[in-house]
Amino acid sequence: MRLSDIKKSKGYDAFIASLLAIALGLIFGLIVMLIANPMEAFPGFATVLFGGIGDFARVLYFATPILMTGLAVGFAFKMGMFNIGASGQYTMGMFFALYVGFMFPMNNAFHWILCILAGMLGGMLWGAIPGLFKAYFNVNEVITSIMFNYIGMYLVDMSIQGNAKMYISDMARTAYLPKSAQIPSLGISNSNLNLSIIFAIIIAIMLYIILNKTIFGYELKATGYNKHASKYAGMNGKKNIILSMIIAGGLAGLGGAFAILAPSTISGSSMTYEPINIIAANGFNGIAVALLGASNPIGIIFSASFISLLQRGGTAANLYGFKPEIIDVVISVIIYFSAFATLMRETLLKFLSGRRKNKDFKDAAINEGEDK
Repeated sequence: MRLSDIKKSKGYDAFIASLLAIALGLIFGLIVMLIANPMEAFPGFATVLFGGIGDFARVLYFATPILMTGLAVGFAFKMGMFNIGASGQYTMGMFFALYVGFMFPMNNAFHWILCILAGMLGGMLWGAIPGLFKAYFNVNEVITSIMFNYIGMYLVDMSIQGNAKMYISDMARTAYLPKSAQIPSLGISNSNLNLSIIFAIIIAIMLYIILNKTIFGYELKATGYNKHASKYAGMNGKKNIILSMIIAGGLAGLGGAFAILAPSTISGSSMTYEPINIIAANGFNGIAVALLGASNPIGIIFSASFISLLQRGGTAANLYGFKPEIIDVVISVIIYFSAFATLMRETLLKFLSGRRKNKDFKDAAINEGEDK
């Protein structure tokens, strides 16, 4: 493929737009750090960018759940829907995985697989509800899904606190999961990295194939682009809306299951959940990941890794006196710019093209004058 063909593709525009958004966001972050602490701004900024590379296994571990919630948001975007309820679906998936882990002890190699499937089911059920409201009552999915974030969070916290087998009241958190319910580790010492990162990447690749190489994917995208034209073409818009939200919810639910079922680096322990009535941040991080990845499943793999890298580096930046929240500022600005980075790129190209035409016109006029 020639370079000119690559430049004409939609993927190239999205890639350039994301790079532009990242550059502007990082520049803004550096300015904030210079204002906050000029003496330590540059070493702190270098730590933000490169601090996580030394422990890339940790970066991938934290990237896994936001990769899944990013896929949940991005998949719904392709359908023309804004799935802002990934946090609730993530929390519900985590609860279903926990419930099967505690209440259905199996002590065999299939226990963790059953927990993962339960997590996916929990997310699918929670994603189906906004889909049904959208399909049959035309209720905006943003309203219903954000409401179900709170409903899911309070319902899960109440259910866990009322279950003596799952909850340790003295510690205000869940008990340790049995070993059989934990996803097998990849064997990296002092690391929580496990098989879920491999599953997440495979799922992303499968979604890319489904969206771009199958009739089902074509119908979903066609309904998202123009529901009236797709209906005229014989596509079932209501079914596609519901299926999209079910699949998106299942993806977010898998993110919750992957997070809570991850193996612990301390023998005899596991990941735990604290029911403290706070909406899961990984759901909203998924929105950032999806926007930065242009809702492309392959792009979301890289954007999730990049966001996780920044977050790990931001945690290390406290060595230079910077609060980790500085990364939230940087990521927020990156997402803000990514929303209209494509427009800025087109404006820049038009500006440069105009200057080039003016220069060519002046050169031609000068040459004509010399000939005379």
